[in-house]
Amino acid sequence: MGESHVTTQENRGAVTPSLVVDGPEPAGATRSTALRLRSLRSPRRPRLWFEILLIAVSYWLYSLVRNAVPEQKAAALRNADWIWSLEHTVGLAFEETVNRAVNSVTWLIVSMNYYYATLHFVVTIGVLVWLFRRHPGRYAAARLILFATTGVALLGYYLFPLAPPRLMDGGGFIDTVALHQTWGSMASGNFKEMSNQYAAMPSMHIGWSLWCGLTVFALARAPWARVLGLLYPAATLVVIVATANHFWLDAVGGVACLTFGYAVSYTWYGSLPHRLPKAVPGPAAARRRFSPRGLAALGRRPARRRPSGPAPRPAPGRGRDTARPGLSSARRNPQEGRAPQEAAASVPPSAPGA
Repeated sequence: MGESHVTTQENRGAVTPSLVVDGPEPAGATRSTALRLRSLRSPRRPRLWFEILLIAVSYWLYSLVRNAVPEQKAAALRNADWIWSLEHTVGLAFEETVNRAVNSVTWLIVSMNYYYATLHFVVTIGVLVWLFRRHPGRYAAARLILFATTGVALLGYYLFPLAPPRLMDGGGFIDTVALHQTWGSMASGNFKEMSNQYAAMPSMHIGWSLWCGLTVFALARAPWARVLGLLYPAATLVVIVATANHFWLDAVGGVACLTFGYAVSYTWYGSLPHRLPKAVPGPAAARRRFSPRGLAALGRRPARRRPSGPAPRPAPGRGRDTARPGLSSARRNPQEGRAPQEAAASVPPSAPGA
């Protein structure tokens, strides 16, 4: 009997769970974590010095990674021949025709060369500044789209080196930059030694210009600004083809990267930029809102409001008797309902002759 008792105690001790290790996480900790995550995903007012530093460092890293990709010339030329033959197969190999037609008009092709070399940066920075000043609540979400688009493009440069049409052997294309000696292009003069010439897929000229165009179209109020927003990526497509810097399939790659950027931003913020609030609270209000006390206030349940109108009547059998409508008049007034004799006895005698 003693052995049986010992075995029972041992079994009980073996299966007893530990309250510290196996216990569930407190509900308050889970709510606090969710609130802090929501605070990180909430748009905040951008700070100028941080944005300038972030853009400068990001572009430096982008250029470093892009140009650090080995210039696999042989593979890039093979891929260019494959793209060119694919476009012939689908019947859309029009780049050479456009390149030679535009090159016959000197002022037009020179203008396009400068367009390609400058507006890619000028317009993108201008849209970022406009968002920073006029739409601070949407700035972070739109910026995330641009950064995610550029980041995924680096994978394309590394995994699929591609020579631009102007560098193809025997392709019949005219290198308009070299022919007209356009200043400032990353493909001419000493600049070509600083940039990877075999990183044509995807086209970030299309990715960035389409981001600018869609952002302006969604947020601008003036009709002419919205029209210009749509015309800008269309004009950029003509320029990259006419200057023989890209195939039109490179533009498709740029659109795919931009789609990925929109998906990343939507996943993080839960909405597209133009659906977010235009303005956000200042730094002081944001600190108060997401302080420990503010997070605790956000986690509290709102107090229940008492319904308007007359108070409900208590159920029969509860509360005071005077609140019950079903009581008889005898219960409500002790003088009522008594027997006549009791009522007469309770009345004091009147004086004679009264």
